[in-house]
Amino acid sequence: MNTERNYASRLALYLTWCGERDLEWSRPGFVRLLSFRDWLVSVPLPPRGRRSSAGPRFRKESSANAVLTTMAEFLRFGVGHGWVPSEVAESLSRPKYLRFVPQGFETGENGQFRHVRARTLKFKVDDPGIECFTPEQVDLMIRLARHARDKFLIVLMRATGMRIGETLGLRREDLHLLSDSRSLGCRSKGPHVHVRRRPDNANNALAKSVKSRVVPVGEDVTLAYRDYQWERAEVPAADECDMVFVNLFRAPLGRPMSYPNAKQLFDRLAKWAEIVARPHMLRHTAATEWIAAGVLQDVVQTLLGHASPASLAPYLHASDTRKREAVERVAREVR
Repeated sequence: MNTERNYASRLALYLTWCGERDLEWSRPGFVRLLSFRDWLVSVPLPPRGRRSSAGPRFRKESSANAVLTTMAEFLRFGVGHGWVPSEVAESLSRPKYLRFVPQGFETGENGQFRHVRARTLKFKVDDPGIECFTPEQVDLMIRLARHARDKFLIVLMRATGMRIGETLGLRREDLHLLSDSRSLGCRSKGPHVHVRRRPDNANNALAKSVKSRVVPVGEDVTLAYRDYQWERAEVPAADECDMVFVNLFRAPLGRPMSYPNAKQLFDRLAKWAEIVARPHMLRHTAATEWIAAGVLQDVVQTLLGHASPASLAPYLHASDTRKREAVERVAREVR
């Protein structure tokens, strides 16, 4: 749901821009699209809060690229439905031959997949890599979290690498935290969590992957959930809801926790801990730690629910720490 909200807001920028200039959104012309690209980074953003005294803020080029990608995909989608002329979509990319390919990329028997279409509307930006937490930062957030529910949310996401939509979409029947769950009709061994896609969740939380998966968990998750259950039992309204994460401290009590609620939690933790903190960073943290620990890539792919091995590429980066360890290890062996 959060992904859909982001796509909608990006697309609204493009449609509003076209409307203010009396342009037909389906036939903008490439020169006009270049103007839209430049407009994204040259026009100041609205101030944060009514009393903000800071200077003007501008959209980052990386954020502008995200808007341009959404716009381009929407126009290509329109071609398939006859809304947009094919030449509009063709102008958004150009032929390119991949001399170097990322790890896991299948080039085809004769290298035919090295020929791709490269985007023409984008800013060239340095890849900052993925953002993840250090173990100390995760521990600090857990200590700063005021409620057992919030501590459990952090522990669970860090341990499983689940997306925030998957986490908020959990129902109590998805948590099998016994050492043996055969009494529940489940053949999976050990404590684990079932990640399922349910489009009917009241809080609109939705698992991105259509395919369900099982993610094992450890004692830390089990203990954190036990503490949360004690806290939840103090709110009678919560008994009426089968969702795992519910409102316990503000109205409407007992209702499923929403993404804005989770974002507010991480915003508070970021302020208190004086760090950057977003829910998805816990997923990055889990994946990065698994890779660093030597977990096989196909296992990490399954745990994360990725359909393609290529999706692991961002997590295979060599951190400064790992590069330092490699150099020092070789130096010791040479001596």
